[in-house]
Amino acid sequence: MLDLIRRKQKTLLVKIVFWVIIAAFIGTIFLVWGRGGDSPQDPAATAMTINKDKISLDEVQRSYNNLYNLYQSLYRDQFTPEMERTLGLRQMAADRLIEQTLLVQEAQRRGITVSRDELIASIAEITAFHENGVFSRQRYLEVLAYQRITPEEFERSQTRQLLIGKIIDAIQKDVSVSESDIVAEFRKRNEEINLSFVNFAPAAFENRVAIDESELQAWFSAQRENFRLPEAVSLRYIEFNPQLYFDEVTLDDAALERHYRRNLDQFEVREQISAAHVLIRVSEDADEASVDQARQRAEQALREIRAGMDFAEAARTFSEDDGSAAQGGDLGYFPRGVMVPAFEQVAFSLEPGQISEPVRTPFGFHIIKVTDHIEAGIRPLTEVLDQVQTDLRQEEARQLAIQRAMDAFNQHRHTGDLETAARVNNLEIQETGLFTRDGIIDGIGRAPQIAVAAFSLTGGQLARPAILPDSVYLFKIKERRESRLPDLDEVRAQVEEAYRQEKAAEFARQAATDFLAQLRQDNGDLEQLARQKNLPVQETGRFPKAYESFIPRIGENAALATAAFALETPGSVIPEVFEVDQRFIVAALKEFKPADPSLLDDNLKATLRASLKERKQDEALEAEVEALRRTAEIRITPILANFLER
Repeated sequence: MLDLIRRKQKTLLVKIVFWVIIAAFIGTIFLVWGRGGDSPQDPAATAMTINKDKISLDEVQRSYNNLYNLYQSLYRDQFTPEMERTLGLRQMAADRLIEQTLLVQEAQRRGITVSRDELIASIAEITAFHENGVFSRQRYLEVLAYQRITPEEFERSQTRQLLIGKIIDAIQKDVSVSESDIVAEFRKRNEEINLSFVNFAPAAFENRVAIDESELQAWFSAQRENFRLPEAVSLRYIEFNPQLYFDEVTLDDAALERHYRRNLDQFEVREQISAAHVLIRVSEDADEASVDQARQRAEQALREIRAGMDFAEAARTFSEDDGSAAQGGDLGYFPRGVMVPAFEQVAFSLEPGQISEPVRTPFGFHIIKVTDHIEAGIRPLTEVLDQVQTDLRQEEARQLAIQRAMDAFNQHRHTGDLETAARVNNLEIQETGLFTRDGIIDGIGRAPQIAVAAFSLTGGQLARPAILPDSVYLFKIKERRESRLPDLDEVRAQVEEAYRQEKAAEFARQAATDFLAQLRQDNGDLEQLARQKNLPVQETGRFPKAYESFIPRIGENAALATAAFALETPGSVIPEVFEVDQRFIVAALKEFKPADPSLLDDNLKATLRASLKERKQDEALEAEVEALRRTAEIRITPILANFLER
């Protein structure tokens, strides 16, 4: 999944789309800058300068928070700290700001502006500011006030987004698609090839690798730097767990009210309904006779219901939705934006207890019964009191833990007396094993904040308390191991494994090279030669050029894909060994299926033209931004460098 996401991030289209998504999530993402406090720096400090336009650290932090919240909402439990680091969200956030700023500057250079009327119209379309489907200025001001944003700040941001939209339109407006472009795209999508190939995997050659001690020692001497032992430290620490202080927290009505008011967004209830349905399936492209038959079955079911048949029984009897029929058609509660538009429009127009006429959607005909309707609003404090009490108690207990840790730090920072700090606070001193800068810390887990502080400590000093989401830690260095080059015996297992893999890969590459040489010398048949050598032959199956660099059953390799589509005669051998995912591939054209020109009718031409135009527009936008970036003067300050490294 991460590979797919990273590939998509390489195109500016996806980058711009992410910002459109963020803007569309108004009230839940764009306005929720909830990961604040990540940086101790002055938020107004300059993070970078782009052609004399200054970008503050606060803007970068907000950009990062928006991306973080977006990915968290998209991937939920799958969005781990490791995934965040792999994606490089901090750098991505900075890059998006650079791209946006360059586009705004180009719009200004071209004299493009946004009128007051355009700004007002765009804000009026944002559903987060609607009441009963209509823009409400009071709602607008309330939403911004809840998020501590002034109307002026929001309107500047919205103007910026509109300006970016206008410059994108200007960049893309002259893109055209020729007839030859359409024919080439048609061939790309419809010409198909099938490759036969032999796979030479290093694992199959590992048994040929004999480890000679003198050769291993010589190889290790040449590769020794690759096995350098990194700097490592171990810690002694005490943990101030907020759970220890729960009983010390006292809550009064005023504090509960303040906490509730500060977190109103958590108690917002979206408009939603509870409904059930009977579905008679018919595909969207079915012929007229099939559609009529489905409609008649739906109408028959509706007549039975109106004649007194229980709706749940009707769903079990008539519905063709396997997921809900057994539950009497029950779909549970759902808000707007979940169901297909035709279904949603009718469902949200019904009062509880009402039953619809048959409704056509891409799935077929639905008979809908609404069983409950919940209006949008804010849950009152009396309904969420238990949650507010729990959240506030946890928050106050966490503050107590931080306070106790800071008191201990300030009292013993000069002496480094962790023992007294532990005794006074009735805590036990714990110890970790050695860990590296990016390693997992025993008893704590992966904690970059602690690792960075630990490796900057000297002597017996205490580190400033590390405040992690679940606990607070006060610590000092127990042992430090400097980085050094190891002796062979210290890393023998890793060295032997790496040596064996390298030699096995050499054997595999040579075997593939010899196989290809013999095949070309004899003008032979790949499958026949493979049988002679007892090598298994695989096939990719037919695939089009539109797969780009991906080859089924082989993997990603753009050069191999290009070489394969250069062949047209079955039996032709690709004249090179290709390495794909540490395997060595010898391949030949098994089958070539040309595109059928009779399929390229006017409808398909129109579809291809639209698709090509969109792609060319994306490419034009990407090229323009890259050109702007090459000529831009972009200066990164140390403040931003520190932010990006965390």
